[in-house]
Amino acid sequence: MITAEQLKDAESRVSQLGEYLQIDRLRMELSEERLRTEDPAFWADTARAEEQMKKVKGIEAWVEGYDGLRTAYEELALAFDYHKEGLVDEAEVDADYALLQAALDKLELRRMLSREEDSLGCVLKINSGAGGTESQDWAEMLMRMYLRWAEAHNYRTRMANLHPGDEAGIKTCTIEVEGPMAYGYLKSENGVHRLVRVSPYNAQGKRMTSFASVFATPLVDDKIEVKVDPSKISWDLFRSGGAGGQNVNKVETGVRLRYLFTDPDTGETEEILIENTESRKQLENRENAMRLLRSQLYDRELQRRRAAQAKIEAGKKKIEWGSQIRSYVFDDRRVKDHRTGWQTSDVQGVMDGNLDDFIKAYLLQYADES
Repeated sequence: MITAEQLKDAESRVSQLGEYLQIDRLRMELSEERLRTEDPAFWADTARAEEQMKKVKGIEAWVEGYDGLRTAYEELALAFDYHKEGLVDEAEVDADYALLQAALDKLELRRMLSREEDSLGCVLKINSGAGGTESQDWAEMLMRMYLRWAEAHNYRTRMANLHPGDEAGIKTCTIEVEGPMAYGYLKSENGVHRLVRVSPYNAQGKRMTSFASVFATPLVDDKIEVKVDPSKISWDLFRSGGAGGQNVNKVETGVRLRYLFTDPDTGETEEILIENTESRKQLENRENAMRLLRSQLYDRELQRRRAAQAKIEAGKKKIEWGSQIRSYVFDDRRVKDHRTGWQTSDVQGVMDGNLDDFIKAYLLQYADES
C-alpha cells in the first residue's frame, strides 16, 4: 500500500511537468492551430495541409498526455481517500499508483527529447558484419526487431533499400521510420550489436558470435534547409531485383547516388553512397535517394555543431559506428546494454521489439551526463 508521502511526491511530479510544458500556453496554441485547419481552402495545398496536421498532432500529444496524467493522479487520490473509508482495498490503490507511475515515466522520458532533431522521423541503416550467413541472419533479426518496435508505437515504416543475403538473412537494409520523436528514441540504437548463440548454420552446433551495425540519422523534412552541391552528385542505375513486380529485373529502376562530401573543418573529401530500390519508378527512387542524402548531411552538420560539447561528454562511452553497444546472449537468456548496464532475461521480448526499457535507460543517463 502506498504512503501519503508517495502520493504527495506523485502530485509534485505531475505539477512540475505541467509547469515545464507550460500546459496552458500549449492549450491556447492547440486551439489556434486547429482553427487554421477549419479554413475551407485548407486542403487546397496538400503538402502544406499535411504539415499543419502534423503540427497539430504534435501539440495534441503533449496536451492529451498531460491530461491523461492529471486524470490518473486524481483517480489515485480518490482511491486513496476511499481506502481510508474502507470502500477500496489496497490492491486497487496500488494498481492505480502503478498506472500513474507508468504514465509519468512515459511523459518525463519524452520531455528529455528536447533537441531540434529529436522530434523528426528516423532513417535506420542496418549492415551485417563479417561472418557470412550467420551475421546476415542476425542483421535480418535486428530488422524485424525494429519493425516490430515501430509497429507497437504506431510509427509508419518504409523499406528504402534491401539487399538479401547469399543464403539467408540480409546484407544491408535502410528503413525510414516516420512519426513524432522517432529519431529521439532510436538514436539510442546507434552502434554495433553483438549476438552470441548456438548457430543453426554451424554443422558442429558451436556457439558463435556475430555482429551487425545500426546507424540512425534524422529523417529531414521540407522545413529543414540542407545545402546540396549538384556538381558533386553522380548517379548509377541498376535493376532492383527481388520478387515480383512488372519492372523488376527488366528495367533499371534502382538508383545509386554518389555524393562527394567535403568536411568544412578539415577539408577532407569523402564519398557518401546511397542506394534506393523502394519504388518501381526510377524518378521516385531518385527523389527518395536525395531525401536520404539530405538526412545524412543534416546529421553531419548536427555533429559538427556539437563538437564543442565533447569535453562535457568525454566520460561517456562513445555512440558511434564502431562501438559495441549491446550484447544479445541467447543461451544465457540475457540482453545487456554496455553503456548503461541495463539488462534483461526476456530475450524473446526484446527480439519482438520490446526496447523501451533500454531506450529509457539510455536517455536517463544521457540527460544526467549532459
